[in-house]
Amino acid sequence: MQINTLTLLHPGNMGATVGAAVRGARVLWVSEGRREESRRRAIEAGLAEAATLAEAVRESDAVLSVCPPHAAEEVARDVADLGFAGLYVDANAVSRETAQRVGAVVAKAGARFVDGGIIGQPVRTPGTTRLYLSGTGAESVAALFSGGPLDARVIDGGPGAASALKMTYAAWTKGSDALILAVRALAASEGVEAALLEEWAASQPALGNKSERAAAVAAPKGWRYVGEMEEIAASFESAGLPAGFHKAAAELYERLAPFKDRTDPGPEVKEVVEVLATRRR
Repeated sequence: MQINTLTLLHPGNMGATVGAAVRGARVLWVSEGRREESRRRAIEAGLAEAATLAEAVRESDAVLSVCPPHAAEEVARDVADLGFAGLYVDANAVSRETAQRVGAVVAKAGARFVDGGIIGQPVRTPGTTRLYLSGTGAESVAALFSGGPLDARVIDGGPGAASALKMTYAAWTKGSDALILAVRALAASEGVEAALLEEWAASQPALGNKSERAAAVAAPKGWRYVGEMEEIAASFESAGLPAGFHKAAAELYERLAPFKDRTDPGPEVKEVVEVLATRRR
């Protein structure tokens, strides 16, 4: 399938860079209801403006959804309600079950569904970010990024496989950041943090640095991870595995809201620990 025009929903921190990585197709963004910050990102990414979703869908061969996990199904319904019958790509951090529900919504309107999962940072340089794709039509989507900084990879398993891969990957990376910050908070609450750090230095020397990095990098983004942790918990539950790990991670990231988008410099472990350790039930 030849994709000449693609609509990106929406140009957030990740989405805008994905849109900028497209090669050989015009990329639209929808300005209706979006903030000025979205407009700035869209302009910087070289995206073309469509005033309304209806206008964008009417002109597009494909729609690419990159939005917060909780909004994935709503965005799909909005597109399906307009009768879109092209290629719909959901590249959100959702469980296999959520991805399959999204696929059912757009398929009912006549669209073909491609499942996606993004692993890595916003797309800046080659080799840092991968877009995994699964389902019929995945190759057409991957071709949009050929020669660009985003590494698009097609995997087997049909719709839901790419999302499942994203869930299993983030279950460790973001889940372990939440865990190590919780451990530091527990040690502080018990008055043994200094002793724990000494023991880590002796037996687990990487953990001290990991906790420092989690505070500086993950804590400012934690508000974005809440929905993702909930989707991961649902994935574990669906597989018959305990979901409590990531339900707790979702709660921990929710507690880190005071550090939202605080960078350069990011928060120190001491600050994060104080927030986590003092907010007891």
